[in-house]
Parts: sequence; structure tokens; C-alpha cells
Amino acid sequence: MATWSNLNLQNSNSPLMEQLIFFHDHTLLILLMITTLVTYIMFSLLLNKLTHRYLLEGQTVEIIWTILPAIILIFIALPSLRLLYLLDESMDPIITVKTIGHQWYWKYEYTDFSTPFEFDSYMMTYNEMPYNGLRLLDVDHRTILPMNTQIRMLVTAADVLHSWTIPALGVKVDATPGRLNQINFFLNRPGLFYGQCSEICGANHSFMPIVVESVNTPTFIKWMMNNMT
Repeated sequence: MATWSNLNLQNSNSPLMEQLIFFHDHTLLILLMITTLVTYIMFSLLLNKLTHRYLLEGQTVEIIWTILPAIILIFIALPSLRLLYLLDESMDPIITVKTIGHQWYWKYEYTDFSTPFEFDSYMMTYNEMPYNGLRLLDVDHRTILPMNTQIRMLVTAADVLHSWTIPALGVKVDATPGRLNQINFFLNRPGLFYGQCSEICGANHSFMPIVVESVNTPTFIKWMMNNMT
């Protein structure tokens, strides 16, 4: 989870988020090289006496500033397209969970089992929160999911636009009324992972957080059986 002093991305908990962080670092390095080159050229103009015989006609510099940006764009576009297809790929999910955005809470439906069950997830008030709770982030019913399992999340909304987002998983999908969007992710390790609605959905937009609890498979089965009875 991010802290107030953290200016970087959150630690990843899914292979897709790891790839997003790698692409972020790759692009940032290219931007650093561009910034350094442009800064050097701007400072060199202060000492330039315009006597360089290869630059008098401007042909050399025009060739350079035409070819070099094209090469740079290729180095950014190829890994970006690869990652775009990976994010959209469906990986034969084992568990499907349906998420419905309401004003202003989330509803979760587990329909893959013999006895489907559902529950609402509301933000906990300050008076209900445990001692180690996180203000504006904790909920009364967490979304329990097994780790090391391919999971598909179907996302929709019952009233207005919402957005189901977990930064540590690299997941952000719009919840649109009348439309069923899907996202796939894989949990690498156990833990609590927090998110919030990322679409301005009304007066209480800031008060519909998301908490995903990643547990091992026996714990998930035990939790599932308790909810089915």
C-alpha cells in the first residue's frame, strides 16, 4: 500500500502490474534521455557562433530531428502495444466475480458455485472502524479472492458511471449502466489491497472504497462455505 511519503508506484501484486511498472520505468528512461539532450542543445546555443559548416544549410540537423524521434517512438510503441494486448487478454479464468456499482457502494456476486451468494460492501464509518483501520478506505465486507488463481471480474453499474480500480493489481475498469465490462488479473501473494471509485459519480463519490483480500485457497473455500450456508 502507498504511504504519504511514497512518490513511486505501489508494489505490484499481479504480473500485469509488474509489466506496467517495467513499461513506466522504460518510458521514463527515454524521457530522461530526451530531456538531457534537449537541455544540452539549448545550453550549447549560448556558445554557438553559427560557424559549423555541416549545419549552415540545415540538411543534417533536419535529417537527425526527423529520424531520431521516429526511432524513439518505435521503442515506446512496441512494448506499449504488447502490454495493451496482454491487459485485454482473457486467460481462462477459474473464478468469475460480478461487481455492480451503486450510489454509493459496491455489490459483489459470486455465481460460479452451486449456491450463489452476494453481498454489499459499504465504507466503514469512523465509529465502526477498528483501531488499525484506514479512514475512508476500509469497508464492512471485503472482497475475498484466492491467490495464485486466474480471476475474471465482470463490472457494471446500476445507476451512473463508476470505475472499479485497484492500483496494486493494475486494474481499472469502468462500470457502465447497461454494459458488462470484464477484467482479468492474477494475485501473486496474500494481503489487503485498497482502491476507490475512479469516476466522479455524485456527492458521495469519495466514500465508496474497494478492499480486496487475497488469501490462500483453503481459507477461500472455508469463507465460501460459510457464506453459502
